[in-house]
Amino acid sequence: MNVFELTRALVDIESITGNEERVGIYLADYLSRLAARYGGRVERMEVEPQRFNVLAFWDEPPVVTLSTHMDTVPPFFPACEDDEFIWGRAAADTKGIIASMIKAAEALLESGERRVALLFVVGEERNSAGAYCAAKAPRGSRYLVNGEPTENKLALGSKGALRYEIVASGRMAHSAYPELGDSAIHKLLDALAALRRIPLPHDDLLGPSTLNIGTISGGRAPNIVPDEARAEIMIRLVGDSAATKRAITQAVNGRAQVIEVLEIPALRLTAVPGLETTVVAYTTDIPAFGTAWGRPLLIGPGSIHVAHTLEERVPKRQLLDAVEIYQKIVRQLCNQESK
Repeated sequence: MNVFELTRALVDIESITGNEERVGIYLADYLSRLAARYGGRVERMEVEPQRFNVLAFWDEPPVVTLSTHMDTVPPFFPACEDDEFIWGRAAADTKGIIASMIKAAEALLESGERRVALLFVVGEERNSAGAYCAAKAPRGSRYLVNGEPTENKLALGSKGALRYEIVASGRMAHSAYPELGDSAIHKLLDALAALRRIPLPHDDLLGPSTLNIGTISGGRAPNIVPDEARAEIMIRLVGDSAATKRAITQAVNGRAQVIEVLEIPALRLTAVPGLETTVVAYTTDIPAFGTAWGRPLLIGPGSIHVAHTLEERVPKRQLLDAVEIYQKIVRQLCNQESK
């Protein structure tokens, strides 16, 4: 299989988060043949029943681990291609990246470079369950090259994330007599309006922190004063979160309950000479890995702007380039460690 054929084969296996078993079996079988050819090992790291990470390595410990996630967002749609692109769910995020990493590892092994490992994990699109599991079982890798769509530019940093539920409570009443009730929706709207006005920090590398009100729900019927309402908000962090957390609490000012759901820190990442660089606003598995699998780098073919859409696609040229770029990174880092 060439990189295009492998990308299409992977895209055609539905692996929405929680349903990664089939693609995990496919990758374990594929990599077992590669391990047999070059004297390596393949392991399944169980995360939970019918969900496992796939690890392949040839020297122990490896110097560089190429890693990305196997799971996708819904809805599934199969692969197709034209002269320029391979289309389909996860073509960019991240089945094309998996294919490029495998083909890079094949080329490295063929040339005699064995100090590389491949690690494909479950759950990135929801809670990084696979990466957290792998972080508990490190293998001595010095560098982790994490694959996400960066258009083959090496990310120097990525924004973090801070997610909250804002929950307002009130008292039901007949809407003809609102003075007898207490509208939770009015409280929530006032809290959200205040949140939209809070000043957010700016970082010289990562740019501005941003706030998104992602969901709003509440009420029971148009003729009932609502007794409950809630919203979910997401803030993209560019540095320490302490001041932003204080600002959120002060803005809500007791109108509603502020429930922290998730925090992922902003990151500064490792550079490699000779590669074009970028900064990304999304989060990745890297914080879940920590440094257990080595110093993190972030790079991959495809654009984040088409990921998670019905127009998801990856340029064929970028897939071919990624195979070469991953080899270049592995060689440079291995040579650096040998000095």
